[in-house]
Amino acid sequence: MKKVLTIISLLLLATTLMARDTDRVKFPGGKCYMLRVELSDKQGTAFSLDHPEDFLSQRAIERRLRQRLVLDSTDLPLSDRYVEAVEATGVETIVKSKWNNTMLVRTRKLDVMKTLSRLPFVTHVTKVWTSPDSIERRKPRPHFRTAFNRWDNIDQDPNGVTYGQLEMLGGNRLHKQGYRGRGKVIAVLDGGFMNADVIPILTRINLLGHKDFTLSVNKETIFNGIDHGTMVLSTMAVNEPGMFVGTAPEAGYWLLRCEDTQTETMAEEDYWAAAVEFADSVGVDVINSSLGYHHFDDRSQNYKYCDLDGCSTLISRTASMLAGKGIILVNSAGNDGMGTWKKINVPADAKDIITVGAVNANRENAAFSAIGPTADGRVKPDVMAMGSPAAVITGRGVISRDIGTSFSAPLVAGLVTCLWQAFPEKTALEIIEMVRQCGSNVTCPDNIYGYGVPDFWKAYQRMKDER
Repeated sequence: MKKVLTIISLLLLATTLMARDTDRVKFPGGKCYMLRVELSDKQGTAFSLDHPEDFLSQRAIERRLRQRLVLDSTDLPLSDRYVEAVEATGVETIVKSKWNNTMLVRTRKLDVMKTLSRLPFVTHVTKVWTSPDSIERRKPRPHFRTAFNRWDNIDQDPNGVTYGQLEMLGGNRLHKQGYRGRGKVIAVLDGGFMNADVIPILTRINLLGHKDFTLSVNKETIFNGIDHGTMVLSTMAVNEPGMFVGTAPEAGYWLLRCEDTQTETMAEEDYWAAAVEFADSVGVDVINSSLGYHHFDDRSQNYKYCDLDGCSTLISRTASMLAGKGIILVNSAGNDGMGTWKKINVPADAKDIITVGAVNANRENAAFSAIGPTADGRVKPDVMAMGSPAAVITGRGVISRDIGTSFSAPLVAGLVTCLWQAFPEKTALEIIEMVRQCGSNVTCPDNIYGYGVPDFWKAYQRMKDER
């Protein structure tokens, strides 16, 4: 019997591989490369720190003022003169990072690296991506359900299937006090939000906008890709009493795609940096990023454990700057605990962020949840939340349970937002520290469980007493 099953399995695998093979097309226009161009300064920029309204929204300016944060040269856009000179070499700009003073450019001629390196204001040029030989064909959106099954309803609890993951973090009590994220804005960075624009329960969220930062070969919208972002979003944004209630159902949301699901390259760090800088400019308060990197298609670019110091990689350097801009980043720890890597990914190693691992309903750490410490000895993850499994809504409009730190992170991000709503005078660093200090493992934090499962109700009570 086992032999028959094995043969059937092999036949199914062969059929799947054939289907995958015929479902790909040659990369249009031939091979191309993406280069990260690092600039020396911002001489010639058209902007001034005296007029931040020219490059930041009023909301972003007020967030800094409220936290007594000073603008600096990293906030200024790149020098137009330098950008024009770089583009004059024949390259195409994909994204720019003002915080890192870098450009991500595309070219079909790799020898342009020498030309760029000779420019007097260019300090370094790195090849971060080489196009694959082929790409997946664009696929039509899958069908989705317009209503939940009647058996998804849980009459005895107003939070429905999410009651456990909310209660574990003290979120239900915070919600009862009226703190549900109203007036706060969350950016969700991910690789796709399948059907989030048409599933009825998701169309009722407070969606402020969306943007794609990837080099999208298929030119699909962010709502026509994978549903990873849809599931992440659902854990925070949905508000369907008795069925499914997210951790910040009254917050506003920006959906930002910065993950290329067809490749794994360093260019995605540049996409991510551009996305968080955009999030800053429109005035978000909290960013949830259920993304992480350490191994790439080009193995020569793989990271080592010594790179996990919060500043060696572009993505982690960027993440470590966020609290200084008045934004709280909540990032998933990664799911490599059972693999050969085992450690957290970047930017989960960043400084002054909240890195979240996964636990089960018994508060036991999930075996797959990535561990610390960072290369410079900091405790990681910071805290833990339900992720083995967590209740989510898929891109087909179905309530499901899925595993991963990708889903424990947004549970925390939503409640961080609610806590900040209650204490808007607090800085990003103060909120981050309070979340750690209200963890169940705060007396002996370690690099598997971090500071433990945070109790947001306890954090609320402590901060209320301190007022």
